[in-house]
Amino acid sequence: MKTLPQTCEQCLDLYSKALEELELYAQRAKKLNSDESNRELIINFEITHELALKLMGKYFEKMGKGPFTGSRDLTAEAFHADLIDDGKAWLDIVIDRIKYNPVYELDAQHDFLDRIQKDYIPLLEKFEDNMSKKLN
Repeated sequence: MKTLPQTCEQCLDLYSKALEELELYAQRAKKLNSDESNRELIINFEITHELALKLMGKYFEKMGKGPFTGSRDLTAEAFHADLIDDGKAWLDIVIDRIKYNPVYELDAQHDFLDRIQKDYIPLLEKFEDNMSKKLN
């Protein structure tokens, strides 16, 4: 069984690996455009977003801030701390993850898949850059 990362640097490393995998799943989903590849993209996107939230939480814990009551509060604080550039878009991720729950048919998730590819992956990449700079 894996243990949860204890430091910001460990969280960043785990997040970076997940983001790299997400990018591969995004390429695969574009190429195959099958229900299975789309489902895998959504699952990997959610994992990567959760790891981003975990990294934010660890960073704020290190700075002596928190705890936060949920992903919206954490996202707002990350925006104010310049960890993320577009607070509204990050809140849209939270809302979309609730709205486009994987238990729904994939046909209903077309917009979510499109936003992952076009909007959310670049946000996650920018967050990785910002956190790398903050931790180095």
